[in-house]
Amino acid sequence: MVSEKSTGAAAVRIRPLPLRGVLSVGRAADIWHKAALSAPIAFGVPALVLLALGRLDLALYTSAGSLCAIYSHGEPYASRARFMAWVVLGMLASVGIALVTAAATDSTAIRVGVAALLAAAHKALCDAARTGPPGGLILTFITASCLFVPHQRLADVPFHLALGLAGGAVAWLVVMAPALVRPDGPERTAVARALEAAARLAAVEPGATARVRHDAAAAINAAWHTLLWVGARTPARAANRRALERLVAHVGTVVAGAPDDPDRLAGWAADLRRNRPVPRPPARPGEEDELAGIAAERAAAAPRGIRGVLEALGPGSPLLPIAARVAVGAALAGWASAALGVGRPYWAVVTAAAVFQANITLSWRRGLQRAVGNLAGLALFTVLLPTTRIGGLALVAAVMALQFCTEATMARNYWLGSVFVTPMALLMVELAALQSAGRLAAERWLDTCVGVVAGLLSCALVTNRRATGRIGAALDRLDAATAAARSTDAATVDPPQIARARERLTSALVELRDAVDVASGEWWQEALPEERVERAEREAHRALAALAPARAVASRAA
Repeated sequence: MVSEKSTGAAAVRIRPLPLRGVLSVGRAADIWHKAALSAPIAFGVPALVLLALGRLDLALYTSAGSLCAIYSHGEPYASRARFMAWVVLGMLASVGIALVTAAATDSTAIRVGVAALLAAAHKALCDAARTGPPGGLILTFITASCLFVPHQRLADVPFHLALGLAGGAVAWLVVMAPALVRPDGPERTAVARALEAAARLAAVEPGATARVRHDAAAAINAAWHTLLWVGARTPARAANRRALERLVAHVGTVVAGAPDDPDRLAGWAADLRRNRPVPRPPARPGEEDELAGIAAERAAAAPRGIRGVLEALGPGSPLLPIAARVAVGAALAGWASAALGVGRPYWAVVTAAAVFQANITLSWRRGLQRAVGNLAGLALFTVLLPTTRIGGLALVAAVMALQFCTEATMARNYWLGSVFVTPMALLMVELAALQSAGRLAAERWLDTCVGVVAGLLSCALVTNRRATGRIGAALDRLDAATAAARSTDAATVDPPQIARARERLTSALVELRDAVDVASGEWWQEALPEERVERAEREAHRALAALAPARAVASRAA
């Protein structure tokens, strides 16, 4: 039920926070095994070397770099090499700040403040760069842990950063290694996802296409994002890339309204995933020109690198209120935990940072999942403790196994992944020095409760009014794209221009629906322009259907 209060000209809605489905377990991610294998290998190699040298206490620093192996598994390899380098450098810069702060002051309040600011920076930068899960959380966990490392000295900081760089180099090699076996794997996976989404759209009942059509359009966007940055250094590589582009363009025609056989689309997707020859959809008149138009439109609309990140964080960015929430919530959590007697309240900071999602409804769900998962994880930690204290090898093996389980289950539901994250994080603390198990578990449970409460309180205090404003901007862009599409005469305009109009319209529809989904999850906000959104989407889909290639060809023939 939604209650409304009048505040001047606009209605403000207070939305209830849901409980249904919070702990439901979903399907595993299609490439879950990549991160699940990469993370323990990248952690285990330097950890085992340190174990052989009798310096397992230094494994926290190598893990700062090795945990970067969780990132970038959806990126094509040419882009992945650069992306991983930036992630490792970002991690080392954050760890450097943390270690210098730890060496310079013993003040828990100052350390918590620095951890909160770093957490906000990680959240904003990772969201702007669209790193995908786990976002800035891994960086925040490592830097918050380093802020509370005891007996840190300034003279040791360069050596510890060098260890982190070594771990990052191992992570880079592990993440890039599959290119030797399957160099076009990421783009094949991205296109397969688009084909599978198109198959679901082709098979769905006519009255239930809205969400499925959005999912298919989002999959197309992701596929183009991948393909536009794929190199074509050899003729075979260029031919494969062109064939994959034809498949994505074909999926675009299905989203635009052209009929297709869902079984054929699903079969093509299976061929891509099984590394069979790239399927060739039936050729269409003007297809090559169409592909050139699509590529030009997508490349112009997708700034990358530092410029894209800076544009995403510019004035009026909806990411900035989220970063403010993280800073406030993480600071409140850390200070409250310290006031309750926790000596190293880094877990409260990490928990608060983990709670924050795109809106308060998602943050509420994440907070509940975090609390349930951490409680179960503490029980698992207690069960594992006798085994892990047998020796260093058992401890390293347990951390590696928990890393695998974390990545295998996190996509199914966050609480399930948290069951394995919690003991993994606690055991990584044990790498530096053994601690009282009872006190460690009690402090982490207290930190979890404080972090969840502080995070949700921060979401309520720091409102994201820009979420509704983002809908207005997205509506304006969709209206402009619809008007441009209507002015495009399919009988006389060349295929590249038709393709550009269709891609611009599809991207605008995806952006609007994403903006509406984010704003709908805010519990305190101005009333959404639901009628205008519905009307704009309806008109855009009509214009999109008029640009379907089959209709355009028929119009030109007539």
